[in-house]
Amino acid sequence: MKKNPFALSSAFALALLATPLASLATAPAAQPKHPTPPEVWKDYDPDSGDFKEEIISEETKDGIYYKDSYISAYVNGEEVRVYCKYAVKADAKNAPGLMNVHGWYAFPRLDMGLVNEGWAVLAHDYCGKKEGRAHYTKYPKELVYGNMDQQSANPEGYRPFDPAQITKPSQAPDYLWYAIQRRALSYLLAQKEVDKNRIGARGFSYGGSLMWNLGMDPRVKAVVAYFGSGWLNYYRDKGVWLYNNPYVEPPKTSAEEIILASVAPEAHSPYITAATLWLNGTNDHHGGHERGGSNFKKFQPGVPWDFALQPRAHHDTSKLGNNGNLWLNKHVLGKDIAWPARPVSEIKLDAAGVPEFHIKPSSPEKIESLEVYACLKEPNNYARLWLDAKAEKKGDTWVAKIPVKNVDDYVFAFANLRYPGDIVISSDFTAAIPSKLGKAVATRVDAEDGSESWSDVVPTEIAGVKGFRALNVHVGTVCRQFGEPQRKAPEGAVMVFRFYCTQPQTVILDGNRFKTEIEITASDDWQTLEIPAERMRFLGAHDPLKSWSEVNTITIQAKPGSDITKIVFAEPKWKVNSPK
Repeated sequence: MKKNPFALSSAFALALLATPLASLATAPAAQPKHPTPPEVWKDYDPDSGDFKEEIISEETKDGIYYKDSYISAYVNGEEVRVYCKYAVKADAKNAPGLMNVHGWYAFPRLDMGLVNEGWAVLAHDYCGKKEGRAHYTKYPKELVYGNMDQQSANPEGYRPFDPAQITKPSQAPDYLWYAIQRRALSYLLAQKEVDKNRIGARGFSYGGSLMWNLGMDPRVKAVVAYFGSGWLNYYRDKGVWLYNNPYVEPPKTSAEEIILASVAPEAHSPYITAATLWLNGTNDHHGGHERGGSNFKKFQPGVPWDFALQPRAHHDTSKLGNNGNLWLNKHVLGKDIAWPARPVSEIKLDAAGVPEFHIKPSSPEKIESLEVYACLKEPNNYARLWLDAKAEKKGDTWVAKIPVKNVDDYVFAFANLRYPGDIVISSDFTAAIPSKLGKAVATRVDAEDGSESWSDVVPTEIAGVKGFRALNVHVGTVCRQFGEPQRKAPEGAVMVFRFYCTQPQTVILDGNRFKTEIEITASDDWQTLEIPAERMRFLGAHDPLKSWSEVNTITIQAKPGSDITKIVFAEPKWKVNSPK
């Protein structure tokens, strides 16, 4: 019989029973299986080694000094050449510094608005080699897995390290990106115009995910994370949504355990020292926003934090006021900005058993607007259909009715509060199963899916443009109403196809079995593509489609290897070109 290494021997068990309770209370605690983020970084010195600065270009234009350069970062015993962009007012002295960190596949961009306000801004690349870019961060062969674009960045066929097989935190791509951004911060601090005691950072999309590591750096006073909050590895990847009912966590691989304990953004929460603001859209795919809000529950007392969520939005925070700049002005520049305290909220039943959302804000006399949003049942955060819920003020509390169809399904709610100065904060994400609150009743009778005529989608809004996102990565989405008069294409029309996606994907557009592939490039803006009928080929390879007017069903599916759920589509339109 194989011996169980974790079983207690009889003698040891008897000795344990005889041990005084006081002695047990002082016994050493069990050691964590994997290192904490501070332990991961305790031996990394971002100031170590020569920058080996190579200036690519520099100029002074309209009172602004610009510099593009390469510097060296030293990670895992290897030298990485990091591409940086820097700008500051030409006559600046003791300027506050800002790290501006881009998203997935994006290019480093300078926040010229803050430069013109007197900040010294540094943006660096961590994406690595990307086709069509003259300058990018250059990873050595041994760290080739730092490149996001593995195909074009790996022409020699050198097999990169598989992140799924990591055995220690320093082997993860995120570790490289964390190390590089800390080195870039050291380079920012080395600029003669910069006040080393006034440093902030903001990161967008995946750059927002990187902010949670940078928030541990004592040189940084404040960070603003746009979209990224963690909870991607394992949780999003395997659909382990917080409000799955029933909730089940599948076994974690050893690599996932390492990532979640040592590398994932959410693992850094207890150790963050920078004032942290998180801005997100409720239908963004960067991890469940209810879990993102839970990050702050692990913050140490005295570390300022707040967050705001834009309903129905993916990669859009345009309706969240001037939060980002105000946060940096308050916590980096020390400006006297009255930031409101957090509200208190809950879901309860009214006297008739109908669920209600109650919110009690701070400084109610200063509130310019209070809007409540509710959603039913859906555990997948980026698949939810958020509905407006009318709130009525009762004393110092606002109350909104949330009628439900099924008292045994979850109901979700939150509120956005706008204060003077263009500050918007969100209440905590609130969830409840009405039947567990008491004698609940179901009174909702109207449709709630919001998908209109496209199948398996959720409405999504970005930058004021309303669109939809497919929910099923394998099935995609289909609309069978293009033969109806109001949707039917005019003779000679081309399809105007709009989409938004921050990671490259390929989709297959199918109209009555006439097909074409569409390469969707990464961008932070909406993109438009015109598709003439003749581009569509029968079964993708034969005769072209004569006219879009012949099509009554349109299907959009992901090409194998792509993920359609990361793309937001706008309703296709028809355009008739004027005759030449």
